[in-house]
Parts: sequence; structure tokens; C-alpha cells
Amino acid sequence: MKDKIAIIGGGNLGSAIAEGLISSKFAKPQHIIITKRNISTLRSLEERGVMITNDNAEAIRYAKWIILAVKPFQVKDILLQLKSDLDPLQHQIVSVMTGVWIKDIQEILTTEFTLFRAMPNTAIAIQQSITCICSHGANDEQTQFVGELFNQLGKVVFIEEKLMDAATVLGACGTAYAMRYIRANIQGGIEIGFDAKTASLIAAQTVKGAAELLLTKHTHPEQEIDKVTTPKGCTIAGLNEMEHQGFSSSLIKGVVTSYKKIINDM
Repeated sequence: MKDKIAIIGGGNLGSAIAEGLISSKFAKPQHIIITKRNISTLRSLEERGVMITNDNAEAIRYAKWIILAVKPFQVKDILLQLKSDLDPLQHQIVSVMTGVWIKDIQEILTTEFTLFRAMPNTAIAIQQSITCICSHGANDEQTQFVGELFNQLGKVVFIEEKLMDAATVLGACGTAYAMRYIRANIQGGIEIGFDAKTASLIAAQTVKGAAELLLTKHTHPEQEIDKVTTPKGCTIAGLNEMEHQGFSSSLIKGVVTSYKKIINDM
């Protein structure tokens, strides 16, 4: 059972986690079991050596690490069904469900379980997620294991649970914000002469390169901006026009508005 992983919920997220762990060789395929009501959609994982089942209890009995990747509205019924099979001395639970707090799981089970809450984004499908993680009752070894697990799927940051809503905005909604910027860049590129396919490639790769500069060199964005802005040049002219039109202000207001929406809907 040591370090064997059960993924409860073989939808897009659960399957992406399994794919990433296999591709990175973090876990052997035969040490992963994944569940779904309709297991026919999991055949590609089965062909790679992953165990598949529609029996959640079977998965729980097989593994030490339990990753809950079901829909939030399903979690109560599923955990109540599995409660008798879960043992706080044997199982550690990792929830990747949006909006489900650690206390919500504790109310169904007990406070005795080691619990992690992880929030990846959609780039987990290509192992490029930013995953924000918090925990309850975890020791250093367990924390290291979960950190290494999600590091196979992108980057990881450990935060306090009170920041999870903010992390949702910055890390998950942020994907949509970045896509909207890229779309606008493409539209601008078409207007100045490129066909849509070429403009899309240039815009997307430019954003990817800019992000990699920050992640690799650990510089501040303004330091990199300074390198491409020359006196009386076209870059500063464009940047200043964007700022005159409220570019940074609109982005900040959008982030804050999304955050307020989450808080007010709770």
C-alpha cells in the first residue's frame, strides 16, 4: 500500500493527474488506481498499466494516498459511502475539488485524517499547472510527497487555506485573463498584416517566452520590460497608450471583481 495512489473520479482532472504521474515516472502505472462510473473512457490508462474500477471502496483498500477528484456536489455522498473503509492511520487524503474546504471534509469524516487541499488549473493537462496547496495535520514527509507529486504536473506553491479563493482567481481565472490578452494580441496582429494562424503562433509563443523569463531568471516584470523599451521607441509608445486606456487598471479591477464574486457567493 505504501505510496500507492487512488484517484477517486476519472474525469478530465483525475485522468490528467494520472497521465502526468505516469509520464513523469513519479509513480509506476500499476501503483495507480482510478475510478469512474463508466470505466470505458479510462481504457487508454488501463492500456498503460493503470488499474481502473467503478468501485471506489476497492480503490480505497488498494492505496495509501486518496486523491478526491469528483464534483463538489458528489463529495458528501461518496465520503459517507467510503467512511467505513477509510482509516486515518493508513490513508492520507488530497482534495482537488474547487470550493470544498478542509473543514467540509472533516465534518463528514473526522479531524484525525491528514488532509491536503490542492487547486491546480487547466494547464495540468499538459503538466504546466500552478497548483496551490494547503494542509491539515501533515508532517514534513507527507508534505514533501504531495509537493513532489504536483511538481510533476507543473509548479507548486504552499499557502494558507484562507488564500485559496484568491488563488482560484489568480491561478485558475488567470488562465482566462491570459487567454483574453493573447486573443487581443492576435486581433491586433491581424490588423497590422498577419494571417490569423501566424499571429496566433507569434502571440502565444511570445507570452510563453515572457513567462519563462520570469520563472527562470526570477526577475521582476519591469526589469524585463526595461530591456525592450528604448527612448522614443515603439514599445514605450504602445505601452503608454495601453496605460492611457486603462490596461493595468482594468486587469487589477478584473482580478478584484472575480475575488469579490467568489466571496459574495459563499
